[in-house]
Amino acid sequence: MALRLLYLIFCKMLGWLVLLTRRSATKNVELLVWRHELAVLRRQVARPRIDWVDRAVLAGLSRLLPRSVWRGLFVQPTTLLRWHRDLVRRRWTYPHRRGRPSVAAEIRTLVLRMARENPTWGYRRIHGELYRLGYGIGASTVWTILQRAGVDPASQRTAISWRQLLRAQAKGVLAVYWQWTSSPWTPCSLSGCTCCS
Repeated sequence: MALRLLYLIFCKMLGWLVLLTRRSATKNVELLVWRHELAVLRRQVARPRIDWVDRAVLAGLSRLLPRSVWRGLFVQPTTLLRWHRDLVRRRWTYPHRRGRPSVAAEIRTLVLRMARENPTWGYRRIHGELYRLGYGIGASTVWTILQRAGVDPASQRTAISWRQLLRAQAKGVLAVYWQWTSSPWTPCSLSGCTCCS
């Protein structure tokens, strides 16, 4: 496409140089613009479809014409300004996003599900589990999701009692107790005490 643009510019420049040797430069430029418009219209059947090469040539040549002649062109100044705005919008602007990007709905529902199914977990534990699953969101994001959903982000949502803790850890406590009492190196076995045996 760029080669086509360069070829068209070269042809138009040659045509323009030939026409410049005549009397009125304005009439010559106007003729060039009309010739190009006619070539575009001949290629079309219904509404003229203008590609970016045509836009570049017409915009460049119409700048050389006086404003009084612009009324007769099918490319009006407002059209040129719209083309320019579209070009700038497509090429050189970036989306204006404020703040952090939003969290996906999938992650939001997963955070709330983890908080609902594990009421003793705080936001940091939920963050750690999400990180382990491969979701790289921050702990403060988990806290914000829980806070906005009306769930307390701290781990004291349902405080665990000593009875619940000992029941959950009973096997480990008994294993340590049996390990400790059956060892020959316990303080009781070394001192001769019989309280642990």
